[in-house]
Amino acid sequence: MGTIIYFTWYYPIGLFRNAAVTNAVTERGGLTWLYIQSFLLFTSTFATAVVAGIETAETAGNIANLMFSLCLVFCGVLVPGNSLPRFWIFMYRVSPFTYLVGGLLGVGVANTQVECSATELLEFSAPAGETCGDYMQQWISNAGGRLVDPSATGTCQFCALDTTNAFLSQFEISYSHRWRNFGIMFAFIAFNVFAAVGLYWLARVPKKSGKEQATPSEEGEKKTTEKK
Repeated sequence: MGTIIYFTWYYPIGLFRNAAVTNAVTERGGLTWLYIQSFLLFTSTFATAVVAGIETAETAGNIANLMFSLCLVFCGVLVPGNSLPRFWIFMYRVSPFTYLVGGLLGVGVANTQVECSATELLEFSAPAGETCGDYMQQWISNAGGRLVDPSATGTCQFCALDTTNAFLSQFEISYSHRWRNFGIMFAFIAFNVFAAVGLYWLARVPKKSGKEQATPSEEGEKKTTEKK
């Protein structure tokens, strides 16, 4: 299933083009496939861990949905981690999807230039006697971005983002963390496996009370022996 998801998602939306520009087609394509596999492994082991310790399917489903929703909400995409209140930063750090999304985005779009469409370009006029490059030089050096034609005069066309790394930095995502994030995903998977076994043992495996209970036949034999 992971392979089917990979080929019907990675190539149709064109993420492989970013890998071609950076001469890392094999690594980035293969690592994306591994991330998808790790996602499916996480969800299956997570569901098993929840079910192992809860008797009713309805209760297990409600708890699993709640925890899955928390993972989605606090993964840093809806709200970047540095914008969360200090109490909730804990949820950002422990959410496995923080590392899944960070890995997928880092591998998929990092280290390439942003090409703004015509509707995304900002248009404004440069002062008389100045080129767009002269007028925007200080702004670009401080805030980034790119001019379509730095030598133009009059109307300037400006793309607010120059590289994809500038976009990813808003969400604390870095290409250099790609293998670290993949390893962390497998740490979560291993935790789910051990949690499933531990919860099953606690909730399902019969425990000895320390004092053996005699069976009815054993009690009868004991009384017969005492009479003799």
